[in-house]
Amino acid sequence: MRRALQAATASGGDLPVGAVVYDPRGRELAAAANQREALADPTAHAEILALRAAAAVHGDGWRLEGCMLVVTLEPCTMCAGAAVLARVGEIVFGAWEPKTGAVGSLWDVVRDERLNHNPDVYGGVLPDESANLLRAYFGR
Repeated sequence: MRRALQAATASGGDLPVGAVVYDPRGRELAAAANQREALADPTAHAEILALRAAAAVHGDGWRLEGCMLVVTLEPCTMCAGAAVLARVGEIVFGAWEPKTGAVGSLWDVVRDERLNHNPDVYGGVLPDESANLLRAYFGR
């Protein structure tokens, strides 16, 4: 999570969310920060950018089986769906997001038993550090 927090600080003027993807042996495959404003792209969330970059280097096409996605904020519906489709093994996140969170808060996309893949989820890891980045951003 500390690496994801570090990535979040590189978001420039964007919402400070960072994401890191690790392979099954714990090696970092990719890290990213939100870039929606910089890229003028509504899909440029940290998770999406990190998953894309990880898939490009992982060597198994688009599948990230056994990999771990670590993100500072609970993923939204789009990002949760992308993690399921990429078949990540675990999602670890920091702060809960009661307004848009799709990994247990508002709804729970990743645990829907109708889907063909359900990653393990570990929420609330260093939540204060993650929330403080967001509070500082919105305080400006």
